[in-house]
Amino acid sequence: MSELHVKTMAQMMAEGKKPEVLFWVGCMGSFDDRAKKITRAMVKILNKVGIEFAVLGTEESCTGDPAKRAGNEFTFQMSAKMNIELLNGYEIEDIVTICPHCFNTLKNEYPGLGGFYNVMHHSQYLQKLIDSGRLQIEGKTFKGKKITFHDPCYLGRGNDIYEAPRELIMKLDAELVEMRRTKHRGLCCGAGGAQMFKEPEKGNKDINIERTEEALETQAEVIATGCPFCMTMMTDGVKGKNREGDVMVLDFAEMIAEAEDL
Repeated sequence: MSELHVKTMAQMMAEGKKPEVLFWVGCMGSFDDRAKKITRAMVKILNKVGIEFAVLGTEESCTGDPAKRAGNEFTFQMSAKMNIELLNGYEIEDIVTICPHCFNTLKNEYPGLGGFYNVMHHSQYLQKLIDSGRLQIEGKTFKGKKITFHDPCYLGRGNDIYEAPRELIMKLDAELVEMRRTKHRGLCCGAGGAQMFKEPEKGNKDINIERTEEALETQAEVIATGCPFCMTMMTDGVKGKNREGDVMVLDFAEMIAEAEDL
């Protein structure tokens, strides 16, 4: 991503600099073609605002979240301790990530193993930039459009973060329309329960289809997400309902980047 002006921690250290924040990209944001668009959007915003940030690049590895959720505590701790040694070696204090799974693990699981960081989901960080006056959203691309927001489990119920994503959507001059089940009552899209990696149990409806149906009931033109895993599940749900022609699934970082023509 050299054309996007991204430096690694190693490069910054060689220059004798320390970044304002470390951007933890995550596995999906690094390797999944759809999620890479969220990563690029976030980088464009950070570049526009003038944030001096860094990524770990090839030094970044999985947080260990999938192993822990699957019950493999040994593998999780191996991954976590390697990451903590790396982060502590770089004296990292502030981390921002586009993935609620990474966010939850870095914030809540790593302290027990010696990793203490100020971890922010990108919705929180973008809202912080707006509140401080560093980021101003002036584009009107989504003005008046109906947008519904799907609460990622590890962002909402897991960490009680509901308002920051919604405030970002409202900054776009859009009309926020809520689903029947939302916030602490929101329905999981299935990714948090590993349904993204397997077929549903016999006789059960795909949970992402059920969640997509709730989103479509709102007659929203855009289904907003704040998680690359949710992005996959909701996009597949929209395709499964043959609505990809008139309903978009976007991360709010993508919407901000598009509104600002970045």
